[in-house]
Amino acid sequence: MRAPGNADRPIRALHQRITDDIVAKIRSGAWPPGFRIPFEHELSMQYGCARATANKAVLALTAAGLVERRRRAGSFVALPPIQSAVLEIPDIESEINRQHLTYAYELVSCRKRRGLSLPDAADLGPCGPVLEIRCRHLADARPFAFEERIINLAAAPEAATTDFARSAPGAWLSGRVAWTQARHAISAVNPDVAVAELLEIPQTSACLALKRWTWRAGLGVTYARQIFRGEAFELVARFTPALMERASDHHYP
Repeated sequence: MRAPGNADRPIRALHQRITDDIVAKIRSGAWPPGFRIPFEHELSMQYGCARATANKAVLALTAAGLVERRRRAGSFVALPPIQSAVLEIPDIESEINRQHLTYAYELVSCRKRRGLSLPDAADLGPCGPVLEIRCRHLADARPFAFEERIINLAAAPEAATTDFARSAPGAWLSGRVAWTQARHAISAVNPDVAVAELLEIPQTSACLALKRWTWRAGLGVTYARQIFRGEAFELVARFTPALMERASDHHYP
């Protein structure tokens, strides 16, 4: 079936339209995890379709892991699955405090951009306006790590009005913006001039760079790169041979 006057454009199937509308509400945060989506008879009334069409849309969402169906209770926006990774980018403040050191945070810059400016952030996928944040973390008044972060404002619109001079972006995002997929990368680097100055180390110093990308239902949420002074950070993983369970520790001298 094709739309009148648009012979080359197929009409989107109604069940797909219902699916797309629900995905849009989940991605925008309008329907957060745990939100009950309309019952199938409510969707059929809203879209003027058969209940079987609404059911097809809900089944597609369930198969994609975005919705969970509960017997006699309805269908709900699914909670993000528990993520398991060999190494996690840590909550720096919590880790520094755990070592009985005094944590401090300094904002270097925060600006709104029309699109992605950091090359690695392009892996997030298409983004509109983003917030680009640069900051540094200190332990006992000593520079500990430099962080640069991109926040997709389509995924976290409240970030546009948040004072990041008072709140570190990673801590602010935690618990506010759910993610369903993440990717990490770890590398050894030498800092560029600006980062070396912020970390108060020579450019020839060895540093550890941790990068992380997160998505929610296919929508890019944030990209972060954290650069640690090499002597201040150690990654340790423990393995059990039977189940290959892994636990990561982050040690700070």
